[in-house]
Amino acid sequence: MSSVLYDAQGPRAKRRNIVLTVVFLVAVVALLWWVFKALTDKGQLEWVLWEPFFGSEAWTTYILPGLQNTLKAAALAMIIALPLGAVLGIARLSDHAWVRVPAGIVVEFFRSIPVLVLMIFGLALFAEYTNVSSDDRPLYAVVTGLVLYNASVLAEIVRAGILALPKGQSEAAMAIGLRKGQLMRLILLPQAVTAMLPAIVSQLVVIVKDTALGGAVLTYAELLSAAGTMSGYYGGNIIASLTVVSVIFIALNFALTSFASWLERRLRQAKKSTGAVVGANDAQIAGTTGTGAGGTV
Repeated sequence: MSSVLYDAQGPRAKRRNIVLTVVFLVAVVALLWWVFKALTDKGQLEWVLWEPFFGSEAWTTYILPGLQNTLKAAALAMIIALPLGAVLGIARLSDHAWVRVPAGIVVEFFRSIPVLVLMIFGLALFAEYTNVSSDDRPLYAVVTGLVLYNASVLAEIVRAGILALPKGQSEAAMAIGLRKGQLMRLILLPQAVTAMLPAIVSQLVVIVKDTALGGAVLTYAELLSAAGTMSGYYGGNIIASLTVVSVIFIALNFALTSFASWLERRLRQAKKSTGAVVGANDAQIAGTTGTGAGGTV
């Protein structure tokens, strides 16, 4: 059966797709077997290396404290970066050059610098010019780098989401006398949020993952650094430690994207709502006055 998007496959195309599918599955199975054999030959699948993760010591001593620090840095960065990115994105749409130009410079500057460089710069800044203790500096530096970089990216997401709305929305609002601030707050932003939500969530996932840079470079005791510490304590089980940490990161990001999907569905359903429902006993329409049929309302 054909459609406007594609033509139906013939017998030869179907046979070719079946062959390619079988070849791909065989290649995947061969790759998995090669990985399994390599790990087995290196002794990485021995029970002694995985046993610590089935007890409480590894979790209470290493994994849970590292997870707590990861969530702390990510949560602080999200709380600051989201409103800051929204403000910068809206500022870039301002009609006033003295607002639009500085906001554009800030966004383009911090968006062009790698987040790791911003973290290192933040660490040096807090060490030289503040009284932040050496124990807290890594957290401050990680949050600073994440906020500066991701707020700039979120600003572009907000700006693109607002500009993607039909111009008729703005024209209709202005026609009824709304000011620019009212237009942005009441008309554009509520509609743009739903469209921007997938991109915003993708950036929040990046924030969670980029906390690992603080552990790799700034000695911040987050989840990934906990894997290295565990590996040294439990006799070099680095593969097992990294596997457990990877599963935790996947679970965190999956929970975040699942919540965003649920929130997006709720927002779309709310927009489809027509408000109060008028019952049959509240309004009876038997005709129209124009046609002389009469009616009771």
